[in-house]
Formats: sequence, C-alpha cells, structure tokens
Amino acid sequence: MIQVENLSKKYVIGHQQHGGYRYKALRDVIADGIKKASKKFIQPGQSLSLPNKEDFWALKNISFEIKRGEVVGIIGRNGAGKSTLLKVLSRITEPTTGKIRLNGRVASLLEVGTGFHPELTGRENIFLNGAILGMSRSEINRKFDEIVDFSEVAKFLDTPVKRYSSGMYVRLAFAVAAHLEPEILVVDEVLAVGDIAFQKKCLGKMETVSGEGRTILFVSHNMQAIRNLCTRGILLDKGEIIADESIEASLNTYHQSLRNLQFNVSTGVKNSSSRRGEGQVRFTEITLLDNNNNETFHFPMGDKIRFKLSYQVFSEVKELGLLIRLRSGTTGEPITSDFHHLSSKESANYGKETIVIEWTNNNLLPGEYLLYFWLGNSTTQAYDVVDDLTHPLVVNANIDTSSKNLHPSSLLGFFSMESHLLSDQTLSN
Repeated sequence: MIQVENLSKKYVIGHQQHGGYRYKALRDVIADGIKKASKKFIQPGQSLSLPNKEDFWALKNISFEIKRGEVVGIIGRNGAGKSTLLKVLSRITEPTTGKIRLNGRVASLLEVGTGFHPELTGRENIFLNGAILGMSRSEINRKFDEIVDFSEVAKFLDTPVKRYSSGMYVRLAFAVAAHLEPEILVVDEVLAVGDIAFQKKCLGKMETVSGEGRTILFVSHNMQAIRNLCTRGILLDKGEIIADESIEASLNTYHQSLRNLQFNVSTGVKNSSSRRGEGQVRFTEITLLDNNNNETFHFPMGDKIRFKLSYQVFSEVKELGLLIRLRSGTTGEPITSDFHHLSSKESANYGKETIVIEWTNNNLLPGEYLLYFWLGNSTTQAYDVVDDLTHPLVVNANIDTSSKNLHPSSLLGFFSMESHLLSDQTLSN
C-alpha cells in the first residue's frame, strides 16, 4: 500500500545575529530600512549582513514498505520526525528528495481541523472531505448517519465548524476520516485532545478498520495504545529509522535508547525556560531511582519509585513544602498529587538539603507520565517550580499484573500508592 524510497525533508532555520527576538513596531521597520539604505550608499562595496541560516533535515534517507492491512506505529522522541513523515505521506508537505507510492485513498487526522474549511458547517465538511477522497455523493450519504452518530455532534451539524470546540472538531474529523472508507488511515497524536471515553471509542474503531483489511499509520506517545493496536513499529530518531520490526521489539529498542540518554537534571533545571517561582529556595538536582538506587526513568509495573531531590535555601522562609504531581503523558490529566512538609513554621535551614521520596505499592498502568515538582509554603507561595524534565516517567508491563487492582481503561493509570519521606542517609544505607 505504501512504498517509500530514500525520503528526505529539509527545512531552513533562520537565526538572529544579535540577541533574541524583539518585537518590532512599524517605526522600527522604517528605521531599519533607512539604516540599511544609508549603509549601502556610504559603503556600496560592502554587503549587508543577514541573519544566519541553517539547514535542518527533519527526515534523512528513509525507506520502507507497508502492506495492505498492516497497522504500523510510528514511535520516537519529540522532534524525531514522526509528524513530518505523516505530513509528507499525506501530501500536506512536499519531500525534498525521494519517492513515495501510495496505492489507495488516504485519510489523515494530523492536527485539529486538518482538511476542514472553517466557514463551512459540519454537514458541508463531511461532503467536502468525501469528495476530496474521491467518493460519490451516494457513497457519502450511505455513511452519513454513522459519521454523525459516532461524532456525537448532531446538534451542531449545521453550525460552522469554526465555532466548534477542539473536542468537537476532533470528534467530527476522526469520524469522517474513519468512516469514509479510505484504504490508508493516518492518525497523529491529535486523539489526545478528546476525552477518555472518546479516545477508547476511536481506538476501538481503528481496530475495526484494521480488521477490514485497511492500512493504518498511528503516531502516539501512549505506548499502551500503540502496543494494543499495532503489529509493527517504526522507530525514528533525529529523522532516521532506528528500528523497523515487531511492535514489541521496536518498543524495547525505544525504551533501551531512552535508558541510554545522559540525564543531567541540575543542568536542565538551571537552563529551563519555564522555570518559575520567587527563588527563596531552588531545586539543584532531581533524580529518579529504582529499587537498586540506579538512576532511571523506567520502572516495572508495581516497583518502588524513588525521587532523590536536592534543594538550596537562599533566604529565610517560614515554611517549606514539596509537591510532586503526576499527569498522564497522553491527555495531560492529573493522576495524583503528593505533598510533604519539609520544615515547620520555624525557618528552614540555609544551605543545601537532600531528601528522598519513596512511592511503594503503586499500580500505575504501563505508559508515560509527566512529572511536576513544586517548592513553596502552605499559602501556595511558590519558591521554585520544575515541570519540563527532559524525559517522562515510564512504566513498563514486564511483570505479572494479574493480582493488581487495575482500572479498566488502558489509556489512564488508576493510581494508588504509599508515600514515604526518607533521608538521604537512609537511602545510602
């Protein structure tokens, strides 16, 4: 169904020569133009300096074939080239080099509103998308009621889609893409916009579509959804194919590559662009540890999770508390919050401190989870906030989970745990 030969995609990135970006008003543009013109007049032999440019290869010499009826997961870290690959395959963007052969109609769901005209109603966009896919009016009419029922937007069918919420947009877009019988269905992480019930509904529909012999390409950071739906995985890293094998083998390769990443939290924390807080107390190091006190982001389901946290007190604070919050890596929804008092109303000690928070008896489902760390006081005054670690917490399904109290949904982890505040000395012992 899909043949890709030596596919590459290049973008040109511009860089500012002098500092960062500064907003320019009309007067600034006019002034810059006069300066450039005067410089040419005074020194005609000199060329004006332009912002530096850099070639960025989002995809590099990718080749693969996908057969009819295969369900293929495209996996990799952020920036690996997954979305670029799908955009090229969907003919949204042109490849720089290489060849693509698609033997069938392609329906894509890459971003909220892809393929929809905002001024047209939901009803009109259903027929527009069907026409783009090459379907006759009678074929679209035959599927129309199924699309409307699945999307759950019947009440707003004659409303322009520009007035839809992002969730309504995605529900209708997915319903159209899945029901208008494309031979190839391409779905990006856009399903994360919908609610949990609709995500499960979409995954069920994709299973039905694959059972009908149609081909699916699926990009998601929800490893459990990838594992449940796909039979084959293509792992991308920096625009290149690292693995193309069974889904389990590809996921194992992916997780192993993440384990091999060098993780320097203290450097990442200092350079964080989203770092916020008043600064009386600051994190200096954040480390995740397994049962053997090895640094890792990957934990077997049911294992202890330890957070070794170092911080420094720079000025007097009356109270000090620590909050660790866990969110779904797919939907962003909160899973749990864990709060600890680190000092009473007496002043916290100046200087550096290290503590260990241990989570035991947890039953996180396999998947990726985002971490949020907060230092502050009981009046919600924030001293330091870190919520952009270089890697999510990953739970792997490599132990017997038959005795675990699991949530029926495979999309969210139903989480319970015991939390303990340990000293750094306790950990070393």
